[in-house]
Amino acid sequence: MDPQNPNPLKIHIVSSTDSPEFTHLTQSLTRSSIVALDAEWKPIRTPQSSFPTVALLQLACQLGPRLTPDSDESTESVDSVTFLLDLLSIPLPSIWEILRDVFVSPDILKLGFRFKQDLVYLSSTFCAQGCDPGFDRVEPFLDITSAYNHLQHKQHGKKIPKQTKSLANICEEVLGFSLSKELQCSDWSRRPLTEEQKTYAAMDAHCLLEIFNIFQAKVVKEGNYFHNINKPAPPDVNLGLKEVLEKDDMNSKILRIKFSEALDIVRATASDFPQRIVTVGGMRSMCTMPIDESLLKVVKKYGEKIMLKESDKKPKASKEKGKRRLPMAENCKENRLENLDGWRGPPPWDLSLGSDGCPKFLCDVMVEGLAKHLRCVGIDAAIPYLKRPESRELIEQALKEKRVLLTRDAKLLRHEYLLKNQIYRVKSLLKNEQLREVIETFQLKISEDQLMSRCSKCNGRFIQKPLSTEEAVEAAKGFQKIPNCLFNKNIEFWQCMDCHQLYWEGTQYHNAVQKFIDVCKLNE
Repeated sequence: MDPQNPNPLKIHIVSSTDSPEFTHLTQSLTRSSIVALDAEWKPIRTPQSSFPTVALLQLACQLGPRLTPDSDESTESVDSVTFLLDLLSIPLPSIWEILRDVFVSPDILKLGFRFKQDLVYLSSTFCAQGCDPGFDRVEPFLDITSAYNHLQHKQHGKKIPKQTKSLANICEEVLGFSLSKELQCSDWSRRPLTEEQKTYAAMDAHCLLEIFNIFQAKVVKEGNYFHNINKPAPPDVNLGLKEVLEKDDMNSKILRIKFSEALDIVRATASDFPQRIVTVGGMRSMCTMPIDESLLKVVKKYGEKIMLKESDKKPKASKEKGKRRLPMAENCKENRLENLDGWRGPPPWDLSLGSDGCPKFLCDVMVEGLAKHLRCVGIDAAIPYLKRPESRELIEQALKEKRVLLTRDAKLLRHEYLLKNQIYRVKSLLKNEQLREVIETFQLKISEDQLMSRCSKCNGRFIQKPLSTEEAVEAAKGFQKIPNCLFNKNIEFWQCMDCHQLYWEGTQYHNAVQKFIDVCKLNE
């Protein structure tokens, strides 16, 4: 959920076409002009001759204005709902046609983040269940990367080179909150899904709607031909059809009656109010409203489409296909990597090596979140100098600063001969579990006095003497805003000596301290 948005994220799991959730999905699609898409599958660690099987498809629907149950007037609020389609439970042939029609419907703008790979895997998954030819296109479509690049291009009135950024980074820059990617590589084929997996999957799709809304608002401000996407229907639109389509009812029998009534209205008013009837499995089951004029202008100016060629639907052969390896040699290599997976020590800070005994780690990009957790418990944890460092650069930094390199990349273990006792592969996925694993593996001694003793932003140390409120306000000028509610309180401020970030012992501080007391089991 967006921390700025008090409304909770509405998540519905769809695992059967007979369920109320599936009825809700079909109803929502009739009222949606924008649908954000994402997919999840179990990661494959070794090269395969086939694509991964998609286990979950997320659809975040931005709903248009609707009639409230207690009023005859249309409300202008924009609502959204996110559906998680369990593709391991629901029979794929029963939803293939409706998904295909949504993907190509000219009345629905589809949003995604580098969705082409998802579409390839999705098409392969459905083909394997007899839904041939799967999916071959999505249009109209807008990649959120394009929206982000447009926003960057407009900053400061000058052109900025296009950037390739992760969705987490885009969320942080555009929405102001960090999108955790901890569960991206979790096992999506296991059932039941955890609550954390459900929230992660839903947020991955929902945030695309949020970013698009920011994109739209900024383009409106710039004076482009952008208007409210969820603008009320024109006054000449036949409201009888709109009322029939938008009444909420989870009962499928009543739903079919409503659609029959809607079709009667369509037939009677076809010339005044054109509708698009989508046929699914021989039954007319979804009526979509024609795309409104303002959104149509957006599609024409910024819209794209994803087209899959036949070559896209075939797994690419490995570059090492021509090199035959003996099974024994392959097994030896796997065994060698497994042996390197554990920690043997001693670490470079060990007193027996003439060091000071203070643990120092280097967390690569795959465990960057772990670095902040280590800092919060008082451990020196650096991150790479560059955002996308080469293996050589990681090794050089670890050696130069006498740190143990923490990673989840098994390939880095091949450089163990260069980093003797200075590389460790973290096995846990979640940050709290990773922190416990590192503490136990390296036998780190954590005390309550150490908590929050380092800057979580840059790993720097704090000044020795705390600042008064007046001193903190002066230090923060042009750099950081001190909340007005703190001025009348007798609070001490601490400043990082490296990045000059200011910290104080407020509610967030005390909550963080309690969290790490629990995670590190200091009360035990």
